[in-house]
Amino acid sequence: MGKVIWTRKAASHLESIHQYISRDSVTYASRFIKSLIAQISILKTLPFSGRIVPEFNIENIKELIYKDYRIVYEVKNNAVRILAVQHGNRLLENLV
Repeated sequence: MGKVIWTRKAASHLESIHQYISRDSVTYASRFIKSLIAQISILKTLPFSGRIVPEFNIENIKELIYKDYRIVYEVKNNAVRILAVQHGNRLLENLV
């Protein structure tokens, strides 16, 4: 597969997470974001490794769980599109 594409919405979520964590520690926020992105790199070789998102129950909409965050993505046309990165306690926005 090899290609991971970030939607604007997902990139915005990542920025918001960084800003929130930065309130306590800019260093920790940067480390956390780097490790979250590293977790996503597994999708380059194993795009179907996540579970189906229960709210949608669509086979090609999957999620990885990283710490307390849900990384929601779509596998389509030989690519992985990151749709959202949200805290597990938040409701998913309308993604599909």
